[in-house]
Amino acid sequence: MSGKPYVTAGNIDRRQAAWKRALAPYERHPFDINPERAALLVVDMQRYFTERASHAFLPAVEAILPRIQDLLADFRRKGRPVIFTRHSHRHGEEGVLGLWWKDTIRDAAAQSWLDPRLDTTGCPVIRKTRYSAFFGTDLHARLWRLGVRVPVIAGVMTHLCCETTARDAFMRDLQPVVLMDATASEDETLHLSSLRTLADGFAEVLTCKELKGRLGWDK
Repeated sequence: MSGKPYVTAGNIDRRQAAWKRALAPYERHPFDINPERAALLVVDMQRYFTERASHAFLPAVEAILPRIQDLLADFRRKGRPVIFTRHSHRHGEEGVLGLWWKDTIRDAAAQSWLDPRLDTTGCPVIRKTRYSAFFGTDLHARLWRLGVRVPVIAGVMTHLCCETTARDAFMRDLQPVVLMDATASEDETLHLSSLRTLADGFAEVLTCKELKGRLGWDK
């Protein structure tokens, strides 16, 4: 797996404007995004994907990382929950995913840990073994106890773990929001096709700036 540098810190505003235009025909009715019901879910921002030395490095991470850091600060400042996920496998947990990729993130490997540029202090980190952050975890119960109905999804990869998590949230009667400029994939085709699918059937797809406006945090 080798990612392509389809978006950079220098062009991300232009690219997201193009994505917005491409998504317009697929957008459905907006959710009521109540800030008291929102939580930030940061998916799999692990060294496996974020370190240049990794064979699975995603260059687009460099463009979205500052936006995720900014979101973390906002959610913390407003006292809203932040939850991280970390994808890894111990022996025997690989299942068909291991057959498909022939390469899984080993739980004991240093690359399985979250990028140190993200401050996880005081935040739960949920280990998962499948694309969906709900599969085999307590995420749904945890969100329900916190009164969260709007999981705001950022992280990697858009077309795999982010999309599957958003679909699964929708099936559990949650109202997922996926951030187009705080998620990343291997290339732009996969990223944009996933956003189109999500906007049409499963999630509201927003920019980080749009989210802050809808939450009333842009004042």
